[in-house]
Amino acid sequence: MDQINAPQGLGTVLSVWAHPDDETYLAGGVMAAAAEAGQRVVCATASAGEAGTGDPVAWPPERLGRVRRWEAAAAMTVLGVREHRVRGLPDGALPDHETAGRAWAAELLEEVRPDTVLTFGPDGITFHPDHIAVHRWVTHAWEEAGRRARLLHSSQTVEHLDRFGHLFEEWGVYMTDDRPVGASREELALRVRLTGADLDRKVAALAAMATQTAALMASVGPELFAEEVAEEAFVDAGR
Repeated sequence: MDQINAPQGLGTVLSVWAHPDDETYLAGGVMAAAAEAGQRVVCATASAGEAGTGDPVAWPPERLGRVRRWEAAAAMTVLGVREHRVRGLPDGALPDHETAGRAWAAELLEEVRPDTVLTFGPDGITFHPDHIAVHRWVTHAWEEAGRRARLLHSSQTVEHLDRFGHLFEEWGVYMTDDRPVGASREELALRVRLTGADLDRKVAALAAMATQTAALMASVGPELFAEEVAEEAFVDAGR
């Protein structure tokens, strides 16, 4: 594992996201390394991801939400994360639940009392409104709590976007016409580049989320998929 700073030194980690698989794509390696080092890692997801399909006839919301909870539980087992919560707010409509979302984020910070919080940055990585809502809720709760923890916002590096940006366009990951600019090495507070068993573990966790990952893995092949998910990067919101 190539890294800037060490995920093993993050203390108690609270990892907060919108949908099951966000956390594994963006912070699976960091969470696994922290858990392996004996640190407490709590992962929380605002929704069950029940709207995450292009075929709602085959995957009606109740069925997909149930299956995605099981998939997330399996992925967390692979990563060694023992505490995982799903709030159950409506997938695809998180911006409409600002009061409940802010209360949920505040409750998590109060209960877990983390040393480090991992979540989305202002662009939500893909400009997904649900992602941006969770960013807003967590950042607001962190401010209201007096910035007691270190808040790290998920980002992509300039190099990563240069390498994979054209593929993100092909895969249709962006939800608006906006595009991320990427973080420079100097801006990063934490970055890991997974290799070997660490990367295998993350890919296995993502493979457990088959409703979301199986088609992409099959279309791009295992080597390119692993290369794309190998990097996780964060900037310090306090800066």
